[in-house]
Amino acid sequence: MILKYIVDEESSGKNVKYILKNKLDLSERLVKRLKYSSKVLCNSTPVYVNTIVKTGDIIEALVDFEEDCSDIIPEKIDMDIIYEDEFMIVLNKQSNIVVHPTSSHISGTIANAIMYYLSSKGISKKIRPVSRLDRDTTGIIIFAKNEYVQESLIRQMNNKLFSKEYIGVVYGNVYPCKGTINMPIGRKPDSIMLRHITPSGDHAVTHYETLELFPNATKLKFLLETGRTHQIRVHCQGIGHPLIGDTLYPPLSPVAYEMLNEYIGRQALHSHRVRFIHPFFKSEMDLLAPIPADMINLLEILRK
Repeated sequence: MILKYIVDEESSGKNVKYILKNKLDLSERLVKRLKYSSKVLCNSTPVYVNTIVKTGDIIEALVDFEEDCSDIIPEKIDMDIIYEDEFMIVLNKQSNIVVHPTSSHISGTIANAIMYYLSSKGISKKIRPVSRLDRDTTGIIIFAKNEYVQESLIRQMNNKLFSKEYIGVVYGNVYPCKGTINMPIGRKPDSIMLRHITPSGDHAVTHYETLELFPNATKLKFLLETGRTHQIRVHCQGIGHPLIGDTLYPPLSPVAYEMLNEYIGRQALHSHRVRFIHPFFKSEMDLLAPIPADMINLLEILRK
């Protein structure tokens, strides 16, 4: 991947580092890596980043690197690819699979599957998830193929330019039918994994809208303003309407319709749609992942 900028009159007299950071939106970390790898060119010639540029100079940053990926074992695992180009790969993630290896899941992850897929094409790159999904949450997940794309998409998230839309099915009827859940989320004491609503937690905001009402459940659309761990799951439990099938964040009080869990066997949550600006082409991306079969089955049962 080559990023290119033609120096205009306004930037004439600045140095190359200024161009890289302010015109090509490269982070300080990536600028340093390019600098020490001699991957910054001016008019096709490698240059130092303190080189002064003039109008018409062509500055190029070669942001692809050969990388050691030996820490992740390639494994042939089925993937549902909904979009791919030389900059990113976007998957419709299935349930019951972890995104990245951990001490308890060193294999059988999405990262292992992508490593196999890329290595079969002769590509050696690190696995760079832009966001993560819980093991049993399905839907869209994006992996960047280089640092620049990863940093650009994360920056869009931080600047609220990246839209993440989820579909979920919760216990009970949610009123009002459209609203915002603004409750801080923090790590639960004595637990590595669990989160809970706590005044000392991090700012967390989830917008929701009712899509369909059932006698004892509601189909909701969620739009994330922040991206805390387990945010939708914790927020749903916090308002008294936990996701059907969620065993980590069940109803806070016993309810008769907990039997609905058996119809799905996981939290009824799906990453349905993402919208962002492509880091290289600068075009608007709008990607959809269809609702999976187990959630469709649950909805059909609720409609009867």
